[in-house]
Amino acid sequence: MSAQAAAPPSLPLVASKPKKQPYPFYLGGLAATIAASITHPLDLTKVRLQASGDKRMIDSIKKTVRTAGARGLFDGISGTWMRQMSYSLCRFWAYDESKKLLGATPQSPAWVLATAGVMAGSIAGVVGNPGEVVMVRLQGDFAKPPEKRFNYKHCFDALFRMVREEGPSSLVRGVGPNVFRSILMNSSQLASYDFFKAELLKTKYFDDNIACHFTASFAAGTVATTVCSPADVLKSRIMNASGPGSSSTLGVIRSSLANEGPMFMLKGWLPAWTRLQPTTILIFLTLEQLKNVVDWKRGSL
Repeated sequence: MSAQAAAPPSLPLVASKPKKQPYPFYLGGLAATIAASITHPLDLTKVRLQASGDKRMIDSIKKTVRTAGARGLFDGISGTWMRQMSYSLCRFWAYDESKKLLGATPQSPAWVLATAGVMAGSIAGVVGNPGEVVMVRLQGDFAKPPEKRFNYKHCFDALFRMVREEGPSSLVRGVGPNVFRSILMNSSQLASYDFFKAELLKTKYFDDNIACHFTASFAAGTVATTVCSPADVLKSRIMNASGPGSSSTLGVIRSSLANEGPMFMLKGWLPAWTRLQPTTILIFLTLEQLKNVVDWKRGSL
């Protein structure tokens, strides 16, 4: 027996796969800004249907072109950019951070993803409210009679004039319905995209590619439109109002019920779906491609 025990055979070293770095926090806001710029005419029509007496989507589009020309379909585009780079940037960042706090993964149950969406929506709804008010007012202005228009030049003019003429409280006008809608949107749109994408990847028919992203975002857009429609209508009507007592959620509900009946809650559903569906698809397709660009630049694609 040798005095020294034989050394055990050495095992080959296996290089561990480096942990993937998180993506830049602004990717979601950038993707949403690109998508919203493309679908702005439909968003504009949706807001005007909800806030005015227009009845049909096509008639509202014709009215806009007739009164303001083709450029009128892009009224308030600066407000859309402000809203996306505040609200959307915050919601995507907060959603990712909330998933980390909850330990959520792509395979997590839907309720875990929805909880992360609720957390993100609560934060983003407050942060993005000034941009939301500015966007809604800029988009809805030309649908009003000339004597009732705000006549803002751009988003920053709107922001400064609101504070100067109506006080800082104007920036939180409609914050309750907006936060509620933000919670509904993020718990339905973001969470359902993650859920549908994970479920599709479990099948033999989909890989992590554009077909999977398109299908998951199509389903997420339909879910989000149906869930968010009532809060969206209330938000638009409250934010478009001005004057004492006009920001009461219950007052708007009572007035709308008396004048239009309970179906006012789904007014503008078709243009909302028509706008949100391509927007949702564009957001997630753009976001996935931006992630691919980041991976390519890092050399990990």
